[in-house]
Amino acid sequence: MKRLNEILLKAGEIASAWLPDALMAGGAAAVAFGAGLVYLPAGFITGGSLAIAAGVLAARGAR
Repeated sequence: MKRLNEILLKAGEIASAWLPDALMAGGAAAVAFGAGLVYLPAGFITGGSLAIAAGVLAARGAR
């Protein structure tokens, strides 16, 4: 039982570390999709801009 608690605690730590990244990716996808519903090319432009911004931040080591 102690081993199971350790595994669950470790899984919680991993999930909490990934949660902000997952929320940001989901938010970026929602913004791009919403822009695409208004005007299709705007969705691609918005999604590309957000992907470039994420790439720049990742290259600079930001979290």
